[in-house]
Amino acid sequence: MKLLRIVPDDTKFDFMRFRRVSFPISAMLSIIAILLYFFHGLNFGIDFVGGTLIEVQSKAGPADLAKMRTTIEGLNLGEAQLQQFGPPTDVLIRIPEQPGGEEAQQAAVAKVRNALGDTVDYRRVEVVGPRVSTELLAYGTMGLMAAILAILTYLWFRFEWQFALGAMIANVHDLVLTVGFMSLTQIDFDLTSIAALLTILGYSLNDTVVIYDRIREMLRRYKKMPMADLLNISVNATLSRSIITHVTVTLALLALLLFGGQAIHSFTATMMFGVVLVGTYTSVFIAAPVLIYLGVGTSRLATGSEEGESETQTYAGLKAPSAAE
Repeated sequence: MKLLRIVPDDTKFDFMRFRRVSFPISAMLSIIAILLYFFHGLNFGIDFVGGTLIEVQSKAGPADLAKMRTTIEGLNLGEAQLQQFGPPTDVLIRIPEQPGGEEAQQAAVAKVRNALGDTVDYRRVEVVGPRVSTELLAYGTMGLMAAILAILTYLWFRFEWQFALGAMIANVHDLVLTVGFMSLTQIDFDLTSIAALLTILGYSLNDTVVIYDRIREMLRRYKKMPMADLLNISVNATLSRSIITHVTVTLALLALLLFGGQAIHSFTATMMFGVVLVGTYTSVFIAAPVLIYLGVGTSRLATGSEEGESETQTYAGLKAPSAAE
């Protein structure tokens, strides 16, 4: 079992020392992400903007995108978009919403079929009207906001208001950076992206609550210990669990990213960034140290020291409790 132990039980890494670096970096990245959203925008998928999505596969080897683009542009259907989708034979065609309702959308699909003829196989055709796309965007946004509010309420009752606010700062940080990543890379933002954001929210929250639960336990045990030292003990005590979870999720997402196909590429890419690069970092370097500035543990200093603890005890002289304690 020692060979499988990634992190020793008695780690004493000083995570809180990096809060003066992690906070400015995260603030700067968040500002950049917000600016990207407002000035670069998101590449909204057909779910949110309406229109027609046609996935075709060339029968005679690799698809000739230039020829197909010229053919479709001659149909006067607006600014159609064509892109490679998976293997060289597959092409994704996006046609903007046509005036005239559902019948106009179906007529546009018929024109494309007639123009391309039997040179391709039609693997998928999706038509989304303007009313449906508007409702999907509104409901998706409302669902995301409702999830954040529910989490805030739960943590308020489960811990204290400082913990709830700290977790919310960390979760908003994750969502902002992830949206900035999607704006920078211009990957499709559709209903699967909303699902990815909710999953990132849940993963980050779960990791944060595990650390917060250990912090609350340490607050009861060490009433005279400096807050930074207490947070270091708590993070180190849960470090093995966090790394194991992190590695497991990373391997699963990497398999989906490499072998899951283009249909879920935007979902897995968003998850990989939000969970692997942001979620774990946020729990340790944002959610935990922000409690220092929110005043957690200040009221315990007036209650006296607990049995067996010296008021002059420092973090360097303590043994961090293992995850099993």
